[in-house]
Amino acid sequence: MPPRFLLSTAFLPALAIVLTAGAPAVAQNGGMSQGDYQARLAAYLQVRQPYEEQAAAYWDEVAAKRRIRNEKRRNHAPVLLEDYVLEHPPVYSGPPRPVDPSASPGPAPGEPPPIPVLADFLRHAKDHFGFVPDRPSNELDFKRAYAKAANEAGLTREQIVGIYIFETGGNGTYDMQAGVTPTRPRAISPAVGYNQLLSTNTASILHEHGNRILSVLRAKAKTLSGPAKLAMERKIEATKRMIAHSRTVPLRWSELDKMAKNTAPGIGLHAAILDRDIGPMLQVQKLATSVHFARMKGYAKPLSASELELMNLTGDSTGLDMVMMPANFRARVPTANFFQQRGYERNPVARRTGVVAKLIADMENQMARGAQNPGARDLAAAF
Repeated sequence: MPPRFLLSTAFLPALAIVLTAGAPAVAQNGGMSQGDYQARLAAYLQVRQPYEEQAAAYWDEVAAKRRIRNEKRRNHAPVLLEDYVLEHPPVYSGPPRPVDPSASPGPAPGEPPPIPVLADFLRHAKDHFGFVPDRPSNELDFKRAYAKAANEAGLTREQIVGIYIFETGGNGTYDMQAGVTPTRPRAISPAVGYNQLLSTNTASILHEHGNRILSVLRAKAKTLSGPAKLAMERKIEATKRMIAHSRTVPLRWSELDKMAKNTAPGIGLHAAILDRDIGPMLQVQKLATSVHFARMKGYAKPLSASELELMNLTGDSTGLDMVMMPANFRARVPTANFFQQRGYERNPVARRTGVVAKLIADMENQMARGAQNPGARDLAAAF
């Protein structure tokens, strides 16, 4: 039986039209005429629409199978191989959508706005909460605070250093944002830091664990005096305002996600990750919550670095699905089963490895290779 989600070769003639239509106009005029654009667009849609239909069917089945597995686990029923989609997702290999030569500059209709970057987090935090993070004097300062918070939460050096290597390559900085480099200012995600915490994670942790964060800051304030004590007290008051704002929506991922990504105050909450007191607590809490979730679901064995990273990468429930999967399933189950379509398409590791066994092996190999990088060695020494 042929794969259900393989794009039909019947659409290849249309693809050829896309590649050839309008070529003389581009070469002679240095641009595309409106007539050329309409011809290219029609041919593009003739190829793209069947792909979209097949992709929608595939990802709908992935979601349906995920619901079945979740229901089985709630009822303590065994999860079978048939409860996963065993085919890989369809891949679009045609050309991109042609650009309308008459379109005004700026994002195309339906295109999401640019992802906020550090400057946006900082600006909105200051404007809406009067919060300016107390940034570390150097990278090792933050690493020591991170290691201390991890130790107090019961996390191991292997877990923390392994995740740091996988997420940052073993040389990442506390303010590293996904996709941003000195030559590439646009982010591919709001994820920041040693375990690449999302802005929605920050909002969620402030909402749920804000009182504990405040108690730690207040305890530290008692050890200070003079200007340092006054600065800490100002930080506490600003943090209280941020926590209060995070609690203006229910403690549901969908609601917190909209706040953290689509509102100026919500965007500002993520500046807390840059603070040398609060940032380590936020990142460690995310991982500690994953360990607690695994125990609640009956997984009593200590999580390895790669297993904890599976939960950090894909979410607790989805990651634990892979952790608890029988070994003989792992070589057959595609990684697509554990992602939404957009997340999968933006994750080169998941696409490249293809199946769960290879994903885990790739994680472990990356962690082993990066262990001697300077940043990883500094973090390990901080414990």
